[in-house]
Amino acid sequence: MNKNIVPEAREGLNRFKMEAASEVGVNLKQGYNGDLTARQAGSIGGQMVKKMIQAYEQGLK
Repeated sequence: MNKNIVPEAREGLNRFKMEAASEVGVNLKQGYNGDLTARQAGSIGGQMVKKMIQAYEQGLK
């Protein structure tokens, strides 16, 4: 199931993903990215989680 609870959030999530990919040096394109290696995809996801944790921690201060 690939549905967002809030459909309007899709664009924001895509921008966040592109930003994270840029930060880890992965050339992510709009649309299909099935040619990425598992390492590249994992580094993008890891960067996204890292940024979410940092944002949460900043909110606690």
